[in-house]
Amino acid sequence: MNMYLHELKMLRKTTIIWTCAIIAIAALYLSMYSSIANDAAGFKVLLEGYPPQVRAMLGVSIDNITSPLGFYTMVITFVVLCGAIQAMNLGVSLLSKESRERTADFLLVKPVSRVAIVNAKLLAALTMLFATDVLYFAAVSILVRAVAQSGFSGEVFLMINLTLLFIQLIFFALGVFVSMFFNKIRSVLPISLGTVFAFYFLGALVVTDKNDGFRFISPFKYFDTSYIMKNSSYEAPYLIVGAIIVVVAIAASYVIYSRKDIHAVS
Repeated sequence: MNMYLHELKMLRKTTIIWTCAIIAIAALYLSMYSSIANDAAGFKVLLEGYPPQVRAMLGVSIDNITSPLGFYTMVITFVVLCGAIQAMNLGVSLLSKESRERTADFLLVKPVSRVAIVNAKLLAALTMLFATDVLYFAAVSILVRAVAQSGFSGEVFLMINLTLLFIQLIFFALGVFVSMFFNKIRSVLPISLGTVFAFYFLGALVVTDKNDGFRFISPFKYFDTSYIMKNSSYEAPYLIVGAIIVVVAIAASYVIYSRKDIHAVS
């Protein structure tokens, strides 16, 4: 419990910064909705001039873009990208920061197992991710209702927002797993940004392909907001694959961390 509380304290500042940042991004884009809704036809014509790959990167569906939820699907694209960076950053740094901060030797000589250390750190990190998403959802619910010019489904709105959590869990697990293969990580940001943007651009490229199987390449395309709006459900194959990635990556990280030699960075 002491390790868990200590980790919460260590993660508190960065979590507050990330939470405020993604709320600010949503607020910025939602503030434009009223003017866009008033000139819906012109906005659709503008978007039609964009290449399909660009519209895919922006999360734009021309048919629904001027409805409250349709516009929000574009907003959530940018929020999810930032949330993925936050989660990947957190995952990569979680078990590697002891080496960077030269506290690995101090921590590992304590009368606790490595499994207990991982448990405490994972629980603290997941707590902060959940806190980020809960605060974001509370804030954005107020913002969307404030700018919406018509009613929308609260159930679908919740499902769209849950994609942020799902994507964060996937990238968090990948971050923890990737960090197992580096003995010395002096800065987590290049790894986090490189991985997240690589998957993001891959997703933009494969989404225009008629073969849905290519969507498995990028976690950003596991949750199609247009499909969610139309069917009020997720696509089961992608949901299952996402869950498998999380479970396998975390389980493998436990095994590797319990066996690897860990030294403080000299």
